[in-house]
This record gives sequence, structure tokens and C-alpha cells, in this order.
Amino acid sequence: MIGIGLMSGTSLDGIDAALVHIEPAGASYRLELLECITQPFDAELAAEIRAALPPQAGTVAAVARLHRSIGVASARAARRVAGAMRVDYVASHGLTLFHDGAAHTTLQVGDPFAIRESLSASVCYDFRSADCALGGHGAPLVPYVDALLLGSPDEDRVALNIGGIANVTALGRQASPHDVLGYDTGPGNMLIDAFVNERSHGERAFDDGGALARAGTPDAALLARLLDDPYFERPAPKSAGREQFGAHVLLRHAAALARLSLEDGSATLTALTVESIARAVEGLRLDAPRILVSGGGAHNRAILERLAERLPTMRVETTAVVGIDVDAKEAIAFALLGYETLRGRAANVPRITGASRAIPLGSIAPFELPELLARMEAECRSL
Repeated sequence: MIGIGLMSGTSLDGIDAALVHIEPAGASYRLELLECITQPFDAELAAEIRAALPPQAGTVAAVARLHRSIGVASARAARRVAGAMRVDYVASHGLTLFHDGAAHTTLQVGDPFAIRESLSASVCYDFRSADCALGGHGAPLVPYVDALLLGSPDEDRVALNIGGIANVTALGRQASPHDVLGYDTGPGNMLIDAFVNERSHGERAFDDGGALARAGTPDAALLARLLDDPYFERPAPKSAGREQFGAHVLLRHAAALARLSLEDGSATLTALTVESIARAVEGLRLDAPRILVSGGGAHNRAILERLAERLPTMRVETTAVVGIDVDAKEAIAFALLGYETLRGRAANVPRITGASRAIPLGSIAPFELPELLARMEAECRSL
């Protein structure tokens, strides 16, 4: 099957699109990344998104417009990455406008029918609601895929994705997809990006390569106060988003941040990301695991260097060393989750999300669905 995975995360930088060839291989899958792109949000759409996100109040009309606009943008990204290739299905995560995992409430927008009509292909979407309906957080969902694609029979590993929010998956030797552990550790790039954007008056959107943090020194007193956030001590299952670690955190510590230079402020917020990740990894109690990093944070040298210093007995590498593009990994994951949706196979991990049982995820906007399912059944039968 040729599938497309679409992902727009909490960094709000655009839509990641991955074109993959995927086929079942025993209990796992063979997967080849054919193409990947990131389509940035245009300035007008980015402004509309930020106006609808907490702490802004937003309106129902704004949400409806965003649902359509993000669907159209997603269709454009899918069309670009597909090129001239015929696509069997698309799996779209959408853009999370609101997430409160503890209340089993989440909302991703991005009209799947706009994607379907653009590509003439079935679209899997709304992956989180089913888990929430059974008392789960609806997140994180990627640990299931981490176990399939990144697990090893020879060593313990940790899959670490650093987007706006950071999350970890514990991959013990020969861990099965439904036995893994994982959760959101807290902020990834979100607070760093917001601080740099604000302090540079919009001239910089992020700390490119971690250069600012590498030139600065963390403020120990402010770091300690940031680490006092009750989220870090909360037991799993837990999930986080802009509601926990958005720009309001910077406002809460505005006076302390104002006394710091751009470099020292960036270093302090980077240290928060590193320390919260390190504590989470230590809590997984694995045997000197290899840490495989993906997401935008994989390009931040300050995060990678300081994480390696903080966890000296562990190897900190990117998923590129095992053949997974760091920028495409989350989009690849949703392409695989879409395949599981079409197969009707359970793809949540209840011990991670808190759901009462494992269930199939996602809804389907069908296009010639019986024919697609018949080909998929034949493909699975030929194993």
C-alpha cells in the first residue's frame, strides 16, 4: 500500500507529510519512506490558529473556519508529497486546538473530506477520540508505532520525540506494541520558541540549532521554580499540550525572564526541557538504553548535548541512525496508524493512555472503500 501520513504538532510550524510504502511483515511492518515535506502555514492561517488557541477565547465560527482551512492546507500538502504517485489512503492527525487528557477531551481539526476529494483516496482521521471515549487521555498514540519500528531484541531503547511537547516511549528488549510504556514529559520546543519569538519581536521563530542556548547560562533559581510545576510529579498516564505549557507559563515568570538576556533565557528554558526529559527517562528504569531522538528538537544541538551530559551512561542519537527521518517520524507514525485503522486493529496502549481497553482508532472518510479493504485483506493474507 502507498499511504500518506499528515501531522501538525504543537510547534505550529506547518504540516509534515510523509509518503510511505507500507506492507505487513509478520507482527510488524516493512516501511519505506518515499518522500517527505513540511508545508509551512502561511502567515494568515498561522495568525488564525494562534487567535483560536488558549489562552485566547476563540469562537465557534473561528473553529469552523479553521477546520475547513486546515483541511484545505492538509490536502495541498498531501497532493505535493504524492506528486504523480497514486495513493491508496491518507491518515491525517489534524491540528489539535484543545486537549485535556485528564478530562478525556480533545479536538483535532482539519476537514478530511477536503483531503479525500483532492486525492480521490480514503482518509483516516480523528485518531484520539476513541481512546478518550474509554476513559483515556487520547495521547500519546505514537508509542504503539515506536514499538513496531524502533524496538530491538538486543538492547533497551527510548524513543524520544521533541516537538512542541516532548514525549518518551520505553522500549525494553523485545517489547510488544501493547506492553510499552510512555507519556508526555512536558515542554519540548514550545516555551523556547515562544520566548525567542517574543524577545526578538518576531524576528526569530525558534532557537536555530540551539545556538542561543549554547551561548547562554541557565538561571538556577528560575529553573527550580519552573521544575516545581505539578505536572512533572504527576504519575502516568498523563499527556500535555499548550494548555499546560503554553505562553502563559512565560507570563507567570515574566519578571524573572525579563532580567535575563536572550541567550540566558533560552538556556534556562532549554534546561527545563532537558531536565524534565532526563528525569522521565531515569524513571523508566531501563538498562543503559540508547535514546533515539526525533522531531524538531533533534536539530537543537544544545538539547542533544546537554541531554547527553545529563545522562552520561546512555547514548543520545537521532532516529536517523536506524533509518527513520527525524522530521518525518511522526507523520510516518500516523500513516501506520491509518493502516491499522483500515485493518480494524487495536492501536492504542491502555497502560499509556489510561483507556479501559485496547481498541481500533480513527474514523474513515471513504473513497471506494470496499475495493481498498479487499486489496488490503489480500495483502495481509499473503504474509
